[in-house]
Formats: sequence, C-alpha cells, structure tokens
Amino acid sequence: MVEYLKRLLRAGAAYQAAELIAKAIALITLPIYTRHVDRAGYGAYQALFTAVILASILLRAGIGEAFVRFYFNDRDRARRERVARSATAAVAWSTTLAALLCAIFAGDLSRLLLGASRPTLFDAAVLGLWAFTNLEMAYAQLRVDERALTYLKASGANVALTVALTVGLVVFAGQGARGLLLGNFGASALVVLALWWVLRDRFSLRMRIADLRPMLAFGLPTVPADASVYALQVADRLFLYRDYSPAAAGEYSVALQLAAAVFVIVRGFQYAWPPLAYSVRDEREAARLYALVTTYFTLLTGVVVSAVALLGRYLVRLLAAPEYGGAYRALPWLALAWSLYGLYLVMITITARARSTARNLPAALLGLALNVGLLFALVPSSGAHLGIAGAGIALCGAYIAMLVAMVALTRSLMPVRFEWARLSMLIALLSGVAVSGALLLPATSLLGLLLRLLWLALIPLGLALTRFFSAGELARARALWRSWQARGYGPQPARAGRSRGRA
Repeated sequence: MVEYLKRLLRAGAAYQAAELIAKAIALITLPIYTRHVDRAGYGAYQALFTAVILASILLRAGIGEAFVRFYFNDRDRARRERVARSATAAVAWSTTLAALLCAIFAGDLSRLLLGASRPTLFDAAVLGLWAFTNLEMAYAQLRVDERALTYLKASGANVALTVALTVGLVVFAGQGARGLLLGNFGASALVVLALWWVLRDRFSLRMRIADLRPMLAFGLPTVPADASVYALQVADRLFLYRDYSPAAAGEYSVALQLAAAVFVIVRGFQYAWPPLAYSVRDEREAARLYALVTTYFTLLTGVVVSAVALLGRYLVRLLAAPEYGGAYRALPWLALAWSLYGLYLVMITITARARSTARNLPAALLGLALNVGLLFALVPSSGAHLGIAGAGIALCGAYIAMLVAMVALTRSLMPVRFEWARLSMLIALLSGVAVSGALLLPATSLLGLLLRLLWLALIPLGLALTRFFSAGELARARALWRSWQARGYGPQPARAGRSRGRA
C-alpha cells in the first residue's frame, strides 16, 4: 500500500509542478490583466473559456478516457501503439471539422452564449476548441506511460508561450478579452504540434474502426455524465454574465483564479490517480487504497481550503486590481468546490474500473439540476441576493449531492470501506477552524492577517489531540523521513563524531 501511495505522490507531484508553475505565473500576471481588461471583458473571457472545455468533452466522445482504461487492459505493445494512433486521429479529425463549422457560424453562436454578436471574440474560442482538445489527447498519451518529465517540459513551454503571447496581445496590442483567449489557445496549439512530433510513433490521421468501436462503446456512456459535471462550471459563469451582471461574472472569474491552490492539487491528482487506480489488480487491495487516498486527499485539500477561507480578502487585495475587490466573497466556496470535485474523481474511477460508467449520469444530472435551481434561488435579488457567493454555494451544493449519489450508486460495484469516522472528525475540525476564524478575527488589518495565520496552527494541534493519525501511519511517516534524510533530503541529523571534534 505504501508503494502505491509513493507512486501516486511521485506522478502527482510532477503533474502538480506543471500546474503550480502555470498557476503561479497566472497569479503573478493577474494584476496586469485585471488592469487592462474590465470586469465584463474578463467575465466574457471566462464564459467562453469554460464553454470551450465543455465542447471539448463532447467532441472527445470519451475516447481519451477510454484510451487510458484500455491501455492497461492490453499487454501487447504493438496493439497499444495502434490504439493510440486511432485515438489521436479520431480526436484530430473531429476537432478540425467542428472548428470549421463553429468559425462559419461564429456570429450566431456568440449571440447564443454571450447575448450579443461578437464573432471576432468567438473565433479565438474556436481556435481553443481545436487546441485544447488535441492537447488533452496528447497529454493522455504521456500519462499512460507516466512520462512525467516530458509532460512537465510540455506544460512549461505552454506556460512560457502563453505568458509571452497574452501579455503582448493584452498589454501592448490592447486586445482585451480576445487577447486572453488568443494567448492561451495559440500557445496550446503550438504545443500540440510539438507533441505530435515528439509522439510521432503514436500519431496518425488514419483511424481504424475496429480499434475505435470498443473505445466508443466504453467512452460514449461517460460523455453525458462528464458533460453534465462540467456544465456546472459553465452554468454559473453564463448565468452570472447574462442574467445577473457581467461585472459580477468578472469578479467571479478572478475568484476562480485565486482558488488555484486547490485546483493545482486536484489537477495533479486527476492526472496521476486513474493510471494508478486501474493498475491495481487485486480488488480488495484496490478498495483499501481508494479508501485511504480519499482520507488523505480530504486532509490535504481541506487544509488548503481552510487557509483560503481565512486569507481570501488579503489574496484579492494583493493580486487583483481594486475594481475586482468583491471577488473574495466567492473565493472560499470555489476552493471548497474544487476539493469536492477531486473527491468525485475517486468515485468516477470506481465505475470505470467496473466498466459501469452509465451509473455516473444520474449523479451528474442530479448535480446539474440542483446547481441551476440554487443559482436562481441564491444569486439574484429575487432570491437570497447573495451574488457571486451564492454561485459558489450553489456549486458546492451540487458537488455534495453528486458525491452522496455516487456513494450510493457504487456501493454494489466495489466494497470500499471509506473511513467515515476519520472523515467526519476531519471535516468538523477543518470547518470549525475556518468558520470560527472568519467570524472572530479582523479581516482588514495587518494584525488580522497575523492572527489568521496563527489560527491555522489549530489544525495540526487538533489533529494531534484527536489522534487522527494511527500509530502505524506515524511509524511509516518517520521511516519515510529517515529514508529521505539518508538520501540527502531535509535537515540532516548531527553526527556525534563531528560534534565532539568541534568541542
């Protein structure tokens, strides 16, 4: 079990490093962009960005997810390479044809999404549809072989190109929201072409129907569920932009950027977890691993969510233009939503492992319906009038409902004994620290910042007092720490001989 966790951490760390670099630079450049793009423009950018990802899920038709699953079912290298080429070709053709059609009808489609005809802005999103979808397929090729270093290089190149293009287009060319889209997706398109060359043994424009048929049979049932899940993130942005306030949609988008600390963890987990989860052959061993990973993931992301909840106002002041100051209202809810989404990914691997992906759809539809209902109930003045905070709460409510439904739907597929006692205690501790600190401590002064940082120390203290970690876990952690020290990592213990010599 420890070896599986080490493997997950190694792969996850590489993917998280890539996301960490990307998000760190995004946060550094956020003050620049928010001073050159108004709130309505930033809201339009995010609405189109998320619409691109939703359309990408539909276009992939589940092929990327099926490829990852089928790769571990076949030990023959030649068949693996052939399946990889067919998957890449299918995605390349579908995205090219879809991009051409979207470009032709750019005016009508932009009016449908944004409420106004903005074909030049929509054209930049069309480029994104092609680039993002093919990039995800290329990344899947790297993930199945756990080529984390190549992934890290590709992601780093993507980040560098994105910053150069986006700053040039937004700051110097004055392209606003269009510059944000072109910079992001233009860089991705260049990286796609480079990865096709790197993976040329697996790249082809020739599809084999015999290879595609089983992948589509596996992947297509996952598309409605995956699309419904991601539609949660499209619904709130479009609702805010079209039906509430474009300026509020811009503030909400900045809050999403600042919730990146949790997103980095979730994205690394999303890429590293499925290959590991599917590679464990023994069902009982897999069930124990799933339960333990759920507990540790909740701990890791929960600590970060608590920190974001307590320090959100300060993050917004530090990293966004004053015009976006209201973004702090949605920030803790969006951080929590990313954490809940990561837990949902654990449940998804259970249905995929059992090849019962059709069970994902009822949970996804439940979450989408609840999200839309909560948006109308919580956001506008005709409801609770919570604005962007209401949108964040609606997203969290949807994910919670989906998790409850997935636990019920997967109970007969895999006997995972989740550590409910530890999870309940952990949630109570983390929420208690976050809520009490937010209510009791100052939120606008340097003293408030220092007190809130100190307040976070209640988390490790609470974990120690409640004996959250078992004796076996602590012993394994000490052994791992000693092995790291032996390899030269971390502070080294003092050597007796050296101490006597100095005396």
